[in-house]
Amino acid sequence: MLGIKQDLLASIMGDDWTQIKISRLEAKEEIEDGILDEVARALKIPVEAIKNFDEEAAISIVANTFTDFKDNAIASAMNYYPSFNPIDKIVEILEQANKGLKEEIAELRKENEKLRKGKK
Repeated sequence: MLGIKQDLLASIMGDDWTQIKISRLEAKEEIEDGILDEVARALKIPVEAIKNFDEEAAISIVANTFTDFKDNAIASAMNYYPSFNPIDKIVEILEQANKGLKEEIAELRKENEKLRKGKK
């Protein structure tokens, strides 16, 4: 929602953090309080904003952007003209995901190589 990418958040959080580590953090069901405090400080938002985030409320806000006008459901977003090309944004997101996957594969290969050397 803040428009901060994983790699940027990782760099804000310090040397111990990587895009992959942020990605794994996002996938967790529960986050330890210390890490949650660290993330909140990096994002410059209160911890409570993260703890009390309500996905249904966010969805409701999006759903309420639709209004009924003369029996036609018209999205208020229809009059929204972004300052960016949506296709460029999609390409950027896909490139970022690809980069993240490549980094994760490289990390797994390193771990695999360490395991192989340990067995010899």
